[in-house]
Amino acid sequence: MSPAIAAKEGGRQRRAGSHQHCLDVRSEVPPGLALCGDGLPGGEAEALLLPPPEASSRGARGCRAELGSILLLLVLYVLQGIPLGLAGSVPLILQSKSASYTDQAFFSFVFWPFSLKLLWAPLVDAVYLRSFGRRKSWLVPTQYILGLFMIYMSTQVDLLLGDGEGRGPNVVALTGTFFFFEFLAATQDIAVDGWALTMLSRENVGYASTCNSVGQTAGYFLGNVLFLALESASFCNKYLRFQPQPQGIVTLADFLFFWGAVFLITTTLVALLKKENKELTPTKEETKGITDTYRLLFSIIKMPAVLTFCLLILTAKVGFSAADAVTGLKLVEEGVPKEHLALLAVPMVPLQIILPLIISKYTAGPQPLNTFYKAMPFRLLLGLEFAFLVWWTPTVKHEGGFPVYYYVVVLLSYALHQITLYSMYVAIMAFNAKVSDPLIGGTYMTLLNTVSNLGGNWPSTVALWLVDPLTVKECAGAQEQSCATTAAAELCTKAGGSCVTTLDGYYVESVICVILGFGWWFLLGPKFKKLQDEGQSSWKCKRTN
Repeated sequence: MSPAIAAKEGGRQRRAGSHQHCLDVRSEVPPGLALCGDGLPGGEAEALLLPPPEASSRGARGCRAELGSILLLLVLYVLQGIPLGLAGSVPLILQSKSASYTDQAFFSFVFWPFSLKLLWAPLVDAVYLRSFGRRKSWLVPTQYILGLFMIYMSTQVDLLLGDGEGRGPNVVALTGTFFFFEFLAATQDIAVDGWALTMLSRENVGYASTCNSVGQTAGYFLGNVLFLALESASFCNKYLRFQPQPQGIVTLADFLFFWGAVFLITTTLVALLKKENKELTPTKEETKGITDTYRLLFSIIKMPAVLTFCLLILTAKVGFSAADAVTGLKLVEEGVPKEHLALLAVPMVPLQIILPLIISKYTAGPQPLNTFYKAMPFRLLLGLEFAFLVWWTPTVKHEGGFPVYYYVVVLLSYALHQITLYSMYVAIMAFNAKVSDPLIGGTYMTLLNTVSNLGGNWPSTVALWLVDPLTVKECAGAQEQSCATTAAAELCTKAGGSCVTTLDGYYVESVICVILGFGWWFLLGPKFKKLQDEGQSSWKCKRTN
């Protein structure tokens, strides 16, 4: 549904599963690994398998002994979630300012960096200043740039969002700004993920995924749900104030300045006080492994079974694109307060935690894609239900807003959507883990997850872009005028008329997407399931010495 309440399959997804959101797309292949080589070199991977001599002599360490490191990881992941949450809130703000869906499509490129970070992850892993620390070499400058850029943008963001008096949002500048935010957050994620493996002892490294899940979820909540609530004048006047005021408690500028300062302070403390574990720092120069890593990725994707999987998963989610990318924005357009949509994500958190545990029982066997195939038609039909929900919305609106039963229906619709989404998501994750070559499992599974992410990104962008071209409007109240273009719409208004929508492109797109989705399910779905029958040899890299 909306970026605030729908699980975006094409972005950072850690919350489901580990939680999901959860597709971890970092490069885990040890630098220096020859193309599909026979063994893992030393360095960090070896250090993780065998505890250092000092650790062996002092025995296993309890989590209390590393509580400081665990809390630091939690804070770093919370900071990482802030720009993700803010980016998810901007489309709702743009929609409340009557931005076009073409603008929304352009802004959706902001969510691509987390799906593409595999392209530069090997560089982050391999290039660093040994004297400063392998992970701090990227973490510290990245977070400093993020903090400084946030503070600078706090002085500019109001201009970019427009003043509502003839000057609309500068979508190009906003997209560039938040794309840079997401690029830096993705780079910080690579560094933190890598540091988490060496910051904690082998006995406690499992807490890293917990920090990731809890921290990113909390950060996203702060940057999205909490921000939208505090930014809303109606929400603050109704629940938090005694005297109504025309603005919310905070603005986007205030929020950016505050978190920019938090980034700078936190980064300074990390740079000065936190040392990396020198015994776990690889001793060989690892920049030599960058080329090998890219060659490895290319060799994986050339395999017929992997190539077939990539082509199918890149098209599998076309049928859901209108429902997932446009529905929430349409609800805002019909008058549903954006902060209310954001708050609907809160009761979904327990469901999002429980669902992967339940679904994994059905995907743990030899044919996890059966669950994907069975859930797909239900999710497609929910796309039509979402379209009906948008059509129904203006009929139940009254002066005081929307009745409680309306939000109950929206919540139940979203819950059903989550069940089908997570069924498909967990199934894909299980299949990727099943077929990944154990020798190079990290890089292999990362590549498959990256392609799965992209399979959700591009249809969402295209779906947003097609809404306006598919929409038919007429000029009411002025003869010989049309609303075919923005310029024509302005002429219609100047002539005393108004543009009236006679056919909403969202409904056209919803039907087309469902038809395409069922076409994929009938024609390509069986071929997708058949990938489970491929032997292990079809998924293994040819090894070279």
